Amino acid sequence: MLHIENLSVSYGETLILRDVNLQVQPGQVVCLMGRNGVGKTTLLKSIMGLLRPREGRIVFEDRDLTRLSPDRRARAGLGYVPQGREIFPQLTVLENLQVGMLANPERTPLSPPLRRGGKRGVPPEIFSYFPALESILDRRGGLLSGGQQQQLAIARALVAKPKLLILDEPTEGIQPNVITQIGEVLKTLKSQGGLSILLVEQYLEFAVHMADHYFVMEKGMVVLEGSDAAANENQIKKYLAF
Repeated sequence: MLHIENLSVSYGETLILRDVNLQVQPGQVVCLMGRNGVGKTTLLKSIMGLLRPREGRIVFEDRDLTRLSPDRRARAGLGYVPQGREIFPQLTVLENLQVGMLANPERTPLSPPLRRGGKRGVPPEIFSYFPALESILDRRGGLLSGGQQQQLAIARALVAKPKLLILDEPTEGIQPNVITQIGEVLKTLKSQGGLSILLVEQYLEFAVHMADHYFVMEKGMVVLEGSDAAANENQIKKYLAF
């Protein structure tokens, strides 16, 4: 589904990614691991078109996305949950979800402004994944807890009905019960079929539990990959320890 081919990306003259190759197959959960600063977030931003590569290609469903704008990539089926969540703090939960719905290529023309407390157009399964959001639709995003913001960020990506969901460290700074809930949602999404997941994660236990395949980065390069993270946990730890 996603093929990263010999991707090199730089910030100015500093090369951050060096000939990175990575694949996500249909229906897979792929985990990307490594220490802070090895290029994981840079790779995700490059996939989404927020950074332009120096060399290489990004191919999604046999379509070369390398030069496409971020909005066109979103409409092609890429859903992105950035590190730090980056919800819109001055918008309500409902308004954040409505913004996400703009990337759905199947959406109908925008309806008139919603009544306060309404949830018109939001897919009902979103509230089955994250029930807490349904009762706080009118609350501004900036007033939510970290766990609530992370749930909202994932829900905002899901309302666009992506084919590939890209998450950058979704467990960072989140309480254990929300981490468990996010894990259950991701497993449910996988079991339903039709969605692939690319997950950047440093919480090894979470990554091992979720991954069908894994890649480990070091100094801007992929140095390890495999399909059984549990069996190679000790080897992976060498690239995560400081």
